[in-house]
Amino acid sequence: QVQLVESGGGLVQPGGSLRLSCAGSGSVFSFAFMGWYHQAPGKQRELVATITPGGSTNYADSVKGRFTISRDNAKNTVYLQMNSLKPEGTTVYYCNADLGCRVYWGQGAQVTVSS
Repeated sequence: QVQLVESGGGLVQPGGSLRLSCAGSGSVFSFAFMGWYHQAPGKQRELVATITPGGSTNYADSVKGRFTISRDNAKNTVYLQMNSLKPEGTTVYYCNADLGCRVYWGQGAQVTVSS
């Protein structure tokens, strides 16, 4: 069983930055493919970024050059540094852990980018 808890969401002005954290429980965290997704009201959940157990990363085109995903396996935590945020209103960011046989999700962290 893996539990994921996101934190770091909030209100930020356009052009600002936020760092989201996702703390995971369980001894298998370091073996998990981790990802961040976001979901705006009334829309489907979309991939933002992923990171492999070895640290290789992948980003959606819309966030390349602005967002950085990283992980600290010793702390069972994955991060999403978001810079140059665009005025997209309110979205919820979800952390995801993929162990192959099963996928786990956090409860989400709300991010509002507005002036």
